[in-house]
Amino acid sequence: MTMNGITVEFECPLSSYEKRDDVTYPEVVHETYFSTTTGLDRGANVVLPPNYDTSKKYPVLYLLHGIFGDEYVHLRDNDRKLLELLGNLTADGLAEEMIVVLPHMYATSDPNQQPAFTVEATKPYDNFINDLVTDLMPFIEGKYSVYTDREHRAIAGFSMGGRETLFIGFTRPDLFNYIGAIAPAPGATPAQDWAMTHPGQMQEHEMTFAGKEYAAKLVMVCCGSNDGTVGQFPVGYHKILEANGVEHTWFEIPGAEHNATAIRPGFYNFLRAIFK
Repeated sequence: MTMNGITVEFECPLSSYEKRDDVTYPEVVHETYFSTTTGLDRGANVVLPPNYDTSKKYPVLYLLHGIFGDEYVHLRDNDRKLLELLGNLTADGLAEEMIVVLPHMYATSDPNQQPAFTVEATKPYDNFINDLVTDLMPFIEGKYSVYTDREHRAIAGFSMGGRETLFIGFTRPDLFNYIGAIAPAPGATPAQDWAMTHPGQMQEHEMTFAGKEYAAKLVMVCCGSNDGTVGQFPVGYHKILEANGVEHTWFEIPGAEHNATAIRPGFYNFLRAIFK
């Protein structure tokens, strides 16, 4: 199975995610920006490639977290190996140099509101598209040396972040050319799971690029074969995309659960396939 010219691998080689003495790893900068969407200051981590050079332009990946997460979670979980993968793959010529933005996706106007498994408590995640487009992206593009065209933008996410990635990617293909959903949670389309009834951010027939001016170059959906948290919803998205005639890559990571055992191979394959 290939994805944008790279062979999908279910296991990451140790050389791709172990710390190496011959590699310089990315730098992380924490930023605070004012969100007109929420009326609040919000945080994001920006991962800069080694020897970040303002005389160059870099493609940018917006990488979203799961429910109850924040801008630190992809860095805090050492098993995800984001910085190691970025550093090693770039050093080995297997991934392009890029800037990765890690937002806090819970875009609420109430600083006391907390996420939970209810429709009302998950609405701020669905509101993130507005914060992203209106506030975060202009902030990043104003401060960092990034390309501002869709061909050099990617969006990906895990779990709730995967759900929002699908919603944002299919709603705004004019902004993102690469879409990666790792173990995406239910709710991008109408669904019923163990926790709640999801009204859906779009109907199943709307998860398509048909009739739109732009189509993403890459759509990836994956999950672990032993994921007991989102269960069959990732394969459900795959079947919706198939029914809608959307070209995409779908794969299951054997034995992986709803954690870093699925996230790390998801990162590994997506990072190698984007901006090619």
